[in-house]
Amino acid sequence: MNANSSGGQQFRPFPEGGKKFKAGVLGATGMVGQRLVSMLANHPWFELTEVAASERSATRRYADVVRWHLDTPIPKGAADLTVKTLAPSLDCDFVFSALDSSVAGPAEEEFARAGYPVVSNSKNHRMAADVPLLIPEVNAAHLDAIPLQQKNRGYTTGFIVTNPNCSTAGLVLALKPLADAFGLEKIFVVTMQAVSGAGYPGVASMDIQGNVVPFINGEEEKMETEPQKLLGKWNGQRFVDAGLSLSAHCNRVPVIEGHLESVSLSLKKVASLGEVREALRTFEVDAAFAALPTAIRHPVVVLDDEARPQPRRDVNAGNGMAAVVGRIRPCPILDVKLTLLSHNLVRGAAGAALLNAELLAARGFFARRVSQSADHQIAEPVSP
Repeated sequence: MNANSSGGQQFRPFPEGGKKFKAGVLGATGMVGQRLVSMLANHPWFELTEVAASERSATRRYADVVRWHLDTPIPKGAADLTVKTLAPSLDCDFVFSALDSSVAGPAEEEFARAGYPVVSNSKNHRMAADVPLLIPEVNAAHLDAIPLQQKNRGYTTGFIVTNPNCSTAGLVLALKPLADAFGLEKIFVVTMQAVSGAGYPGVASMDIQGNVVPFINGEEEKMETEPQKLLGKWNGQRFVDAGLSLSAHCNRVPVIEGHLESVSLSLKKVASLGEVREALRTFEVDAAFAALPTAIRHPVVVLDDEARPQPRRDVNAGNGMAAVVGRIRPCPILDVKLTLLSHNLVRGAAGAALLNAELLAARGFFARRVSQSADHQIAEPVSP
């Protein structure tokens, strides 16, 4: 089964003339921002040229202000960058936003208004009527909303595209092949979410060690609304929801990385467990999409071991970009139940944003900006 990855449009050869797009990261000192900085090191299409954060970090060297949490060192190309403020005057062609939701909304709009494409991990604009909420393997055709967004908001070359909540990302990636093959009616999901999803310092150690916290503020609401948009359609004027019945219970557990989810669902068409397993196992993207640097050909990995997936063993499957599915079995109330795992900081955040940016670049939505002395005019315009 092939995902509709191209959205019905041709991919452009890339990189053009070997020249990389310049990328900026807003909120570069946070957990997701750090992961983006790390993943941009030696990226074949993008070069990190700007990092931005709060006023208290501005004008200082990135390596001197960031409290680095990754196992690998700060990339050399990023360490010496000077941290800028959140003013839309950065020397880059587009920006990633890893900003906290308390500041992301107006900051992202300001950058888009100034002509910067904004690839956002923040929640603020996900459910906006003219903003694509994107998982490229699931709903690349939703990028067709960008011209209307630009018209509605008076943007020129700027726009906003978002990726979903970290727990929604893995769920919807696994639901997509089942929706295509059989149709979906009802979904019941219980999450066991890693502490890294709360950022740093996150959950207090005395609250989470040897414990489970059965509440994550706003998480259940996101999981119950975002899949409707992701699995729905863009009709040329608006997003039409998928019309699913969906109930979520979200829990924080003492795991560092990896969101585990127990899912029960009902299908519109009768299907055997073997057919369900085959639909998941054979889900793949087309060759053009698979050529994107962060993409993997088979974004859903099916495991046969009845005790898998497990965060410690499986969180990095597909370089952290896969949804790992196991325990596919009958559900006595609905039709099928299964367990899935995804990397909350890669598939659910930084890697998702990076893949979105690659798709936007391949689809011709990015343009190269001239130097800041030219009042932010756009060079080499590329129409989508």
